[in-house]
Amino acid sequence: MRRPTIMDIARAAGVSKGAVSYALNGRPGVSEETRERILGIARDLGWAPSTTARALSPGGRVGAIGMVVDRPAHALGVEPFFTQLLTGIETELASSDTDLILRVTDDAGAEADAYRRWAAERRVDGVIMVDLRIDDPRVALVEGLALPAVVLGGPGGTGALPCLYTDDASSVREVVRYLAALGHRRITRVAGPAEFLHTRDRTLAFEEATAGVGAAGDTVHADYTGESATRATRRLLALADRPTALVFDNDVMALAGLGVAHEMGVDVPSQLSIVAWDDSALCQLVRPSLTAVARDVVACGRQVAGMIAEAVGGAAPRSRETARGELQPRGSTGPLEP
Repeated sequence: MRRPTIMDIARAAGVSKGAVSYALNGRPGVSEETRERILGIARDLGWAPSTTARALSPGGRVGAIGMVVDRPAHALGVEPFFTQLLTGIETELASSDTDLILRVTDDAGAEADAYRRWAAERRVDGVIMVDLRIDDPRVALVEGLALPAVVLGGPGGTGALPCLYTDDASSVREVVRYLAALGHRRITRVAGPAEFLHTRDRTLAFEEATAGVGAAGDTVHADYTGESATRATRRLLALADRPTALVFDNDVMALAGLGVAHEMGVDVPSQLSIVAWDDSALCQLVRPSLTAVARDVVACGRQVAGMIAEAVGGAAPRSRETARGELQPRGSTGPLEP
């Protein structure tokens, strides 16, 4: 079906093409009665502005924000964090009639190419960057493209780009002190990929916190999937001097760890306590239910979407801190029994 044009609207309304342009763009030059009649005809014909034309006009915008997630698709599909994050972003963008263009890849080069293509073709008005890495080359790339951007993560390593960050160190300290109060002195963290900035920050806070309570604190790395967490947990629970508490960097890995404990006959929580990062419905559906660090991820999505809208509008949004995570004790943690 052919896309209706401004000329089609002009013919139907019996006015000039210029009058239609004035009406559609909210400019003076037509009476309010004529404007309303033209807008009504445009709606009836199913007319929508061309994003290309909007982008080429002075100060024009295409009405879209880009976001690339560099994670394996099979892993992303089962992780509640990104579902909640995208819900928040989409909800906020919808209020300003802005679309989200999402790309999922497991190739860092493809992510960089997407930014270059979006900027060259004016496909998006700005981008939201996630999973900030240590010495992340994407920051300089996006700055060089003069593409409005906001980073979810930080606050370090973002260059001049504004960021929305969380004080993970405070939550890490709270978790470690809680486990120490329950009698745990061998605490291991099953973390995400080592190259992520938030992984490094949590690791440094974890090492400091465990040393502060006189506990042995080790970190092993996985990739946020249940499969990698299963392998890591089996190795840890097979040790002669196995940990008595495990802290997982997301809920999916914590669920896998709980399954391995059941499989190997390690009772939770009398012999092993488990804590998940990022609470979700999954944490409350298993038995025992998982102690977790709860954050309002949907609110984070809305906030970062609001920040990119400010940047696209010409403002210079300041970096902001989200509400800190709150520890939600449940059945998977308890006093260590002799």
